[in-house]
Amino acid sequence: MDQGAGEKPVPIQITVLRGKNMGVNKGESALNFVRAEFNSIILGESQKLNASADLTLEYNFTCSFDCFGETNTLDDLAHKPVILTAVEILPKEQKKQKEEKTTVLGQGVVDLLPLLHGQRSFTSTVVLHPTPGSPAESASQEDNSKPSLDVTICATEPLLSDAQLSSSNLLRVLVEAAYAVPDVWSPAAPASYVVGFQVPLSAEKDQVLLLSKGLLKTGGEKEPLPRPKKWPLGPLLAPGADCIPGAFIEADPIEMESGELTGMEDREFRTEAEVDRKRVCWDTERRCFLDAETAACLTRRITHCRLWPVEIGRVPQTGLSRGGKPARDKAQVEDEAQLSFHGVVYVDLAPLLYPGVRRIHGAYSLHPFYEADMQDKTKRSTSILREGVRQLRQQGVGRAPPSVGSAPCRTASGKTLDKGAKGPKEATKKPGTQEKSLLPEISTDVDTPENIEGQMYTEARTYIVIEIALEKPLVPKRPPEELAKRVRELIAARPLAPRRPAGAERAVQQYQDQVASVAAHLLEQYQQLFGHALASGSHQLDPTAQEERKTQLIGELNYSGKYFAFKEQLKHSVVRIVREKMLCTEPFRDQERLQAFLSQLYVFLVDEMHVALNKTFLADPQDDRPPSQVDCTQLRHFAREAQLNQDYQLAATFYQERLARDQRNPEHWFDYGVFHMLTRDYLKAEECFREAVSISPVHLPSLLMCGILAEMAGRTEEAQTYLEGATCVDPTSVVAWTLSGLFYEGREDTIQAEMAFLEGNAQLRAAVAGTRPAEREFGAKVQEEPDSGSCDSSTTTAGVGEKTQSIQGIRPVTPGQNPSIPQPLCTPLRPNTSIYMETAHFLLENNALQMAQRALAQELLCPGGGPRCSYHLALARLQLMSGEFSSAEVSLQKALKDDIESPDTWAWLGHLHYLKGNYSQAQECYERTLDFVKDAADPHTVYLRLGQIYLQEKQFEKAKITHLQACKSSASCLSWLGVGAACYRLGELTEAEDALTEANALNNTDAEVWGYLSLVCLQTGRQLEAEQTYKYAMKLNLQKETLLQEIKDLQAQVGFGNPCF
Repeated sequence: MDQGAGEKPVPIQITVLRGKNMGVNKGESALNFVRAEFNSIILGESQKLNASADLTLEYNFTCSFDCFGETNTLDDLAHKPVILTAVEILPKEQKKQKEEKTTVLGQGVVDLLPLLHGQRSFTSTVVLHPTPGSPAESASQEDNSKPSLDVTICATEPLLSDAQLSSSNLLRVLVEAAYAVPDVWSPAAPASYVVGFQVPLSAEKDQVLLLSKGLLKTGGEKEPLPRPKKWPLGPLLAPGADCIPGAFIEADPIEMESGELTGMEDREFRTEAEVDRKRVCWDTERRCFLDAETAACLTRRITHCRLWPVEIGRVPQTGLSRGGKPARDKAQVEDEAQLSFHGVVYVDLAPLLYPGVRRIHGAYSLHPFYEADMQDKTKRSTSILREGVRQLRQQGVGRAPPSVGSAPCRTASGKTLDKGAKGPKEATKKPGTQEKSLLPEISTDVDTPENIEGQMYTEARTYIVIEIALEKPLVPKRPPEELAKRVRELIAARPLAPRRPAGAERAVQQYQDQVASVAAHLLEQYQQLFGHALASGSHQLDPTAQEERKTQLIGELNYSGKYFAFKEQLKHSVVRIVREKMLCTEPFRDQERLQAFLSQLYVFLVDEMHVALNKTFLADPQDDRPPSQVDCTQLRHFAREAQLNQDYQLAATFYQERLARDQRNPEHWFDYGVFHMLTRDYLKAEECFREAVSISPVHLPSLLMCGILAEMAGRTEEAQTYLEGATCVDPTSVVAWTLSGLFYEGREDTIQAEMAFLEGNAQLRAAVAGTRPAEREFGAKVQEEPDSGSCDSSTTTAGVGEKTQSIQGIRPVTPGQNPSIPQPLCTPLRPNTSIYMETAHFLLENNALQMAQRALAQELLCPGGGPRCSYHLALARLQLMSGEFSSAEVSLQKALKDDIESPDTWAWLGHLHYLKGNYSQAQECYERTLDFVKDAADPHTVYLRLGQIYLQEKQFEKAKITHLQACKSSASCLSWLGVGAACYRLGELTEAEDALTEANALNNTDAEVWGYLSLVCLQTGRQLEAEQTYKYAMKLNLQKETLLQEIKDLQAQVGFGNPCF
């Protein structure tokens, strides 16, 4: 802010064009003129005009001053206005009167801030605020019209170049009021209430700013809102002229503040204090111009020390000696300059380093000033307020300063206070400190060691409301468009590869292609033989002529050898259909069975031939294939069941089937990527997530997983792009903000991590309340405690229900989706949760174990969090997925100690025993889980595994009932297979066949289902079906040896069922 040195002065012209409503003394002859003043210097006066003739006066008065000179800097333009004073000269009432009587009509101010925004000139209408008792005051009250001046401000050239304009900044510090001040303060004892703070003047120097216009008020009513902001100037003649034009203090909800007193208990106290208690009001805003170097210096200062001290004190007003003359005795001045009630607030400026943040506003508790505390918290050891007050008093010995606090505090030699220069250590020392004052001659000014007056702030719970705003953020935030562009650069959209049929489908497709090729050749041959007849336009042939042409065509085909060539062309495709579609790979020994098979093959080939011909000759062939009975949601459910049984090959098949049905669905790619996360194939997982993002750049879970995998691979810049893009895609996502915080925490970027955690907590509280945080200038920052991971149970309660179902906002249920299929990423908010627990659940569901471990570690550090049931349960899941069974059992036991009635804990304890092979203990845990009134998060798995245990224990009736409950909750092939197996063991063959048929309809590739169907067919004496089901079971590679041996024994008993007999 130390502008002007070495720069060419730029003249700034102030032109007062005209005045309106200036004739206030009607019927009297009076002269009127305007005086212009800037920076305590009178720039000039206009000519004296007669105001009795007309209410409008044409002044056409021009004056100027030089900017970048020795006295007028850019910072002066930022916080000092041009003061215009209208003066009226009345004629002499008596001849003996030597001078005319002058009266100040009013004062107005012109804000020069537009010049710092790049404007070279602007025009403003300045309202003249009447002085008390002046004719203008009574005139404005009568006709409700105030005098005004039309003013033009013009600079001969721009004050800032384009580069300087883009790199400069403007800092605004607004001190509103101090509430709940000590009761001993009384308006009867005149005093000045001063606020002092320090801002960088340059990289080497600091500027001390003092605001001394505090006004003590008694309680009884709340301060009005909105109310105008005031200039940091000395007292002006006209009330209202000290207000900044167009600048008002607006009301901010407490939950949007970034201060210290935002808790529920603090809100009640603040409501009472702001109405009934005494307060000191400043309502003063100090604007500071920051060039690029100073803005960078401010950023470094905040990074080095985030707490910014703002001191407050009470100074008695200077008394008068006898005779009304000012007291000039130096000792008396120093005595009167005694600073009392010395306090300090520590404003956390770290939020100004959050990306895109331009404003912080809040209430800060006032603490007694102690030098040791100052040194410990801010790395400063001296009081800037004490030295500033001393110098103001020294300036006031001769005359009162025209603009208190409008210029940097200067030492006795007139130099600005240097950052490294140490002032006299007069600050109060905390009890027990051994530090001594460096200047003994002023040791009499040191407060009492205990700072009794300052302790009154703590007893009264005094707080001060401060706002700090910047015109531009210190750390720019990348816009969503740029993030989206960078994501597109990392993941380019790719066209899908054409679908290629395989297996039986490929054989049928090949046969249809050969039929179409043969048909094309037949048409060509027919055209060669009878084309001339068709061209002549002859009438339709009778049946005899048609038969002759058919005979002639066949004869020509046989004679040319094309008929044999066509048969050879179709032979290979027919053989593939027999082998791959009809599953016939061995010769027939029974002529009757051979004829039946040939009849079946003939019918199938003719049907497919008609399909191929319809595709060839019809413009829009109709697809008569029935729709599939299994949708993509069920396929995902089947894949998750296969994962539980550790049949990863079958799970991959289901995921691939989903992709084959719809490759343009990002959910399908995401789920396939989560499966690869389970198998630790991170390269394929990242490929799937990137594919999902290429299809839908706003698919939030894929963006998050791309960021996690990029960080795991050490590509930090790429990971930051993904995570920032996720927060832009859904700013209400708790998981996105928390993962961003964990990422920055890993990079040791504490400020960015704190910002992300605070935003996550704000979204969490909004989700609990069922509302969305209001849009704020600096995001959704709500802070109750200095720690970023607040998870106070008062802010996260149970019973939020469907209001909080979309807390993560990342996996909405698509239209037509089966609601009975569990959606782990759309679960309601858990009771007494925190941002880390919500994120840990998301990561565990998606098999991101490394990041989940970091989230659980942060939960231990979270106030109100720590080792409780939900934490131990999540930790047990992490250990179980990592194969640490012993540690998982310890964690589950700790979870049961915290909440023995948790069905989820008992369910996971049952899973642990099931995986370890302790089926009896697993059975007890599963049965206890189902006995609770509240269901577990995933009861389907409990039903399936408990049913399997019952089958192993030969408790077939219980197995049947349990698997039926699984079918009721979420029908699947495995659930119906369990029902069918139990019914078969009970001898209920009809019910067993029905259940197995349902299982086969859901998944016709399960070899065990075909095996049990073969047993049922053998028991009911259906030889052909028994053989077919057995062949499918063998083709699908039935692995269960006991079932296979049972089938072979029953085949040997009944004498059929195996085609090899």
